[in-house]
Amino acid sequence: MPKSRRLLRIAGIALVIAATGSTTWYLTRSAPQEVELVTVSRGTVEATVVNTRAGTIKACRRAKLSPAAGGQVIHLQIREGDRVKEGQILLELWNADLQAQYDLSRQQLATAESRQRETCILAGNAQRESVRTQQLVEKGFVSSQRADDADATAKAQQAACTAAAAEVKRAHAQIAVSQANLERTRLIAPFSGVVAQITGELGEYVTPSPPGIPTPPAVDLIDVSCLYVSAPMDEVDAPKIRIGQTARITLDALPDQVFDGKIRRIAPYVTEIEKQARTVDVEAEFVNPTQAVLLVGYSADIEAIIDQRENVLRIPTQVIRQDNKVWVLGQDDMLEERTLKTGLANWAYSEVLEGLSEGDQVLLSSDNGKITAGTRVIPKPPQP
Repeated sequence: MPKSRRLLRIAGIALVIAATGSTTWYLTRSAPQEVELVTVSRGTVEATVVNTRAGTIKACRRAKLSPAAGGQVIHLQIREGDRVKEGQILLELWNADLQAQYDLSRQQLATAESRQRETCILAGNAQRESVRTQQLVEKGFVSSQRADDADATAKAQQAACTAAAAEVKRAHAQIAVSQANLERTRLIAPFSGVVAQITGELGEYVTPSPPGIPTPPAVDLIDVSCLYVSAPMDEVDAPKIRIGQTARITLDALPDQVFDGKIRRIAPYVTEIEKQARTVDVEAEFVNPTQAVLLVGYSADIEAIIDQRENVLRIPTQVIRQDNKVWVLGQDDMLEERTLKTGLANWAYSEVLEGLSEGDQVLLSSDNGKITAGTRVIPKPPQP
């Protein structure tokens, strides 16, 4: 066989083998995996800290009230949930005897004032009579003894007027005592608020707490015009928080709402409930408390914003693997591994300083955990 024909034959065989191998590789290669990708973009990244256990909505003022004296409830015109105003009488105990003493004191005051007017009028008249008698003595019409008698009478009447004035003051003081005793049987709202709980009913007896023995209050009054959240923060995070910092407040009862807040207090001590969980109580007030109907006692969470950067390159924090590595979509739809340098971060987003560019696509999740460099992928279709 001529040499040229033999070479052509060998070349043809090689082409057939190459085509066969290419076809075999194409048919046997692994199908691309469906994965969820996220595009690197710009936005806001915050550094935040959150409470370790659920916090609670509390009122700035809450008073557990009881009458200063014991006795039988004769007036109870409030119910749980009622809104009351400052100075309103909440309940009243039987006080007929004290009311009678108060009325008697007022009558005694009226009598004392009348007596004062009478004696002071007589004192004024006696003083004028003493002056006229002295003038007659100087003209020789009457003896000096009569002038001395008139002067003594005037002084005696003035002393009676002074005593009557003192009696009026004593009557005023007696009224004050009677009124104080009467007020001890009345429970008055120290501020406007909502009645949270009433202990006792009409006709029942209320007894003040003996020293060292707490008893349930007669009325639990809450000022709902000022609310805040108190929540425990980990002792490691507490030094990062400052009074006046912006915060976000979320409630389990209203999961679709986020409330603007502001840090108002940081406890000056560490609470040691458990050896493994030392916390610091932090309070945040609502910036706009009328945004929704808030109830004292709701469970709530505080997210204090420590730092914030806007318009920075960012990716979801969950895509970052150990040692700041991520899977990035490269050429021919194959994944490649990159190491990032990150900046500010929280549970949602992390700032990217180096390693990615805006528009890059990063692996977010995969149904198949076997991901290696060079794995071919296709994006999952969007969910309906």
